[in-house]
Amino acid sequence: MGHHGQGKSNIVPLIDRLNKYPIGLPDNEKLRKILAILFSEEEAYVASRFPLTEATLKELVRATGWDKRRLEKKLDEMADKGLVFDSKYGGKTYYLLMPGLIGFFEFSFMKQRQDLPVAELAQLMEEYLFGDPDQQMGKEFFASKTPLTRTLAYEEHIPVSSQVATYESAREIIKNAGYGAIGMCYCRHKKEHLNQSCEKNAPTKEICISLGTAAKFMVRRGFAEKRTTEELLKILQGARDLNLTHVTDNIRHKPSFICNCCSCCCELLGGVIKGFPMGVAKTNYTLQIDSESCVGCGLCKKACNVDALELIDMENGKSKKRMRVEPDNCLGCGACISACPTGSLSLVPMDRAEIPEKKKDLFKQILKEKKRMTPFVIDTIKTKITRKLGMG
Repeated sequence: MGHHGQGKSNIVPLIDRLNKYPIGLPDNEKLRKILAILFSEEEAYVASRFPLTEATLKELVRATGWDKRRLEKKLDEMADKGLVFDSKYGGKTYYLLMPGLIGFFEFSFMKQRQDLPVAELAQLMEEYLFGDPDQQMGKEFFASKTPLTRTLAYEEHIPVSSQVATYESAREIIKNAGYGAIGMCYCRHKKEHLNQSCEKNAPTKEICISLGTAAKFMVRRGFAEKRTTEELLKILQGARDLNLTHVTDNIRHKPSFICNCCSCCCELLGGVIKGFPMGVAKTNYTLQIDSESCVGCGLCKKACNVDALELIDMENGKSKKRMRVEPDNCLGCGACISACPTGSLSLVPMDRAEIPEKKKDLFKQILKEKKRMTPFVIDTIKTKITRKLGMG
């Protein structure tokens, strides 16, 4: 475990390295304390030497100057902590430094940890993410034209006339993943260490779904447990029964997770509420309210996870109250619809921005928007040359 006074010489290069990712971590004292807890001095050094693309052990030996055995042991330890992602293909193991968000911030609370001061870490993360009056982290995560994540609509509420693509269906995403796992909700677990509980009584354990290669890594490293497709679909239905909102990668090809989110705990939806309405990509639908049948009971507002509904006076100060949709905030998820006792809510089609095809396309798009593309291009070229020369 790192300590607050350790690794200052390596923390700054680590922050510089992390800030080359599409979603970086704005530097301040709270961030440095967080990183000093999560990374030992050696780990911070190794992480700071990572390229932006996946790297082999041989490439990392060259980058760090470390002995192969020593480095391999350290990388294995870092993967167990969720600081590094490792995967095998083509007979080789490839390593990738995790970003902070979505990355090792989440992994720090996705299993029970005896190696971390979790209460202190939870408080530091909360202050770092939401305590800055200038909202530097909020701007970094949510202010890109292209969001990192997107919402999925409740299929049963989508108009019959609408054609739902495979990548827009949470059930189909799970069915087509080939491998899935279930794990702990980082947001709710962190809130528990702040002595807060979920207002919707959503579970902390067995609620966050991981898929494909990401799921295999998480199972292998103890962050999740493998589940069958049928078991995952049952968990998805349970989340719908609690009026939670499904959030996934903002990509069409092989999303790696489906989070089931609430307004009181989720940091992604918290960003929408706290001033970044476009921070999570919306579905191709929005909410419509039948003003004739709506009785203004407010149950939909209670079910909504992004404060997209408000009670208004429809008759100039008289007693008739009705609900109104705030279109900028509405995600088009449909989580509120089943809460309406009069059947006054429905989803209607909306034209939205095109969803990037793959994760690499998403990252490139965000890097271009933030004018951070050059380091990625240089790293990619270097890696290709190195491997072509047989040095990787």
